[in-house]
Amino acid sequence: MSRFANLALLPILLAATTAINSQAPSTPPPAPASPAPAAPATQTPAPQTPAPAARPRTFPTRDPHTPGYVTAKEFPDGQLPPPDADGNFIIGPTHTPASEIAPNDTIPKGTIATFTMSSADSKIYPGVTRDPGTLQPDPANPFTVLVPTSHPAPYSRHVTVYVPKQYVPGTVAPFIVGADGPDTLLFKALDSLIATHKVPVMIAISIGNGSGDAQGSERGLEYDTMSGLYAEWVEKEVLPLVETTFNVKLTHDPDGRATSGGSSGGSCALIMAWYHPELYHRVLTYSGTYVNQQWPFNPETPHGAWGFHESLIPNSPVKPIRIWMEVGDHDLFNPNIMRDNMHDWVLANELMAKALAAKGYHYQFVFAEDAAHVDWKVRQQTLPEALEYVWQGYPIAP
Repeated sequence: MSRFANLALLPILLAATTAINSQAPSTPPPAPASPAPAAPATQTPAPQTPAPAARPRTFPTRDPHTPGYVTAKEFPDGQLPPPDADGNFIIGPTHTPASEIAPNDTIPKGTIATFTMSSADSKIYPGVTRDPGTLQPDPANPFTVLVPTSHPAPYSRHVTVYVPKQYVPGTVAPFIVGADGPDTLLFKALDSLIATHKVPVMIAISIGNGSGDAQGSERGLEYDTMSGLYAEWVEKEVLPLVETTFNVKLTHDPDGRATSGGSSGGSCALIMAWYHPELYHRVLTYSGTYVNQQWPFNPETPHGAWGFHESLIPNSPVKPIRIWMEVGDHDLFNPNIMRDNMHDWVLANELMAKALAAKGYHYQFVFAEDAAHVDWKVRQQTLPEALEYVWQGYPIAP
């Protein structure tokens, strides 16, 4: 057993949580209470979602200087790595919001509008759900679980689209696709970054998940499956609606396309680019679920997204992917009923950084102190810098 597996079995960690599989982002902005009607791209910008209340800390604090973790440059509290720097970095516990997301009436504001998608209209994701509390150990395979009550179920989801004020209708634009939408923080950051010519004029497409979480749920099926299916669904069923509804043209150049997300939405962001590098080259993840969460079990990728750092990245030719990653020192540790030693989010992200470095990828890995899973304060502090890093090398109009 490796040093990392031994760390994962420390008694203090085993006692730190009673969670089984819940690992959705702890602080996403809430979705609308009822389906929102389709709206034109000229709609008045939606109200900004307030920061959620702080989540109680229930997970152990991890030390980024732990033997076996990546060697990282530590910045003075309150400072961030430069947006053009590759490598591993540690940021301090004071997470002051970046100036780029502060209210600013002097910059142009993009329009934000939402439309609704129904499972009845999808040829790829007709809908599935799991009754709560029904996950069971698989006696034949410690790397998966049984979901006896997973069954078809309808859903509706919201897709929120940000169109910057600087966009010229009908012209081809780069874009970023995000999971677990709407992401109002992303829209705020883009207003400022576009106005100051730090990122290109881009469309942002923030897609709500199909409900539930983890194995047996629609969200788990979409985000944790190790295949190109979700990227194909976005390409075939989401992007055409965005173009026709908002009179925009989205680039087909993979260098002008980015994915983003937190938790399983984060691993999904990399999955999209990994299985379809002809579609996406840029990836941004918070607390990525690079753990064994895939369902149904697939013998070709038996350890789910844990396989990224275990075998896929080390054993594959380098792909044209640039990735920004973050993990918090209070991030998830879940010694769940699978008994697989593959449900430690901090460890998984540390191993991702090692694998990416060994293959020579352009990546930036940020270890955030005093930070929980997909920590809201950390996102407020780091998202502008992360977007600048992810879009390095893409032409920006003066």
